[in-house]
Amino acid sequence: MITIALAKGALLKDSISIFKKAGLDFSEALLIDNRSLTIYSKCGNAKALLVRNGDVPVYVSYGQADLGIVGYDVLQESESKVAKLLDLGFGGCHMSLAVKNNSGYSKPTDLPANCNVASKFVKTARSYFENLNMPVEIVHLTGSVELGPITGMAEAIVDLVATGKTLKENGLIKIDDIYYSTARLIANPLSLRLDNTPLRDVILAIELCNENKN
Repeated sequence: MITIALAKGALLKDSISIFKKAGLDFSEALLIDNRSLTIYSKCGNAKALLVRNGDVPVYVSYGQADLGIVGYDVLQESESKVAKLLDLGFGGCHMSLAVKNNSGYSKPTDLPANCNVASKFVKTARSYFENLNMPVEIVHLTGSVELGPITGMAEAIVDLVATGKTLKENGLIKIDDIYYSTARLIANPLSLRLDNTPLRDVILAIELCNENKN
């Protein structure tokens, strides 16, 4: 039986849609009264684990799931060893650098040396400023990073931005885009190496769906 790790939240609906096109129907996960964390496909030959976005690579790397769908932003932060197969194209948003709209900063190099930058995405933020050769202090927050500049704790934030509405409502503006994040299909490397025709068939079906969509 093929096991698939699916992220609860924004990616779930599109993730279920692409697997349904590939022949695995986990639509039960979208039912409003569903509380189960394990969903079996209607054909009975696969199951989905509904997990937090950040946990998808962990379940896949440990072999508890053969496949998973997760945001590129999560992969950039994760230390898990997974095979990165496909850019699925949905769930798109920018990883961006933002500041208060009245700060006077219009580009990254305007920020003062050794200033605080708040982010959930510590690896991404640190790498970004190292590449710019700019010394900053990365402040790790797990909640609403927009409060960093609002409270004066940080000069800037590094965070995911979809529509920009949250930034605008909190008096912030983007001054740089670091990368564009989309949903990615990942696999357990050992599962790929084993002679598992059903798994290969699912991956091929998803590839074909993805090509036809583009």
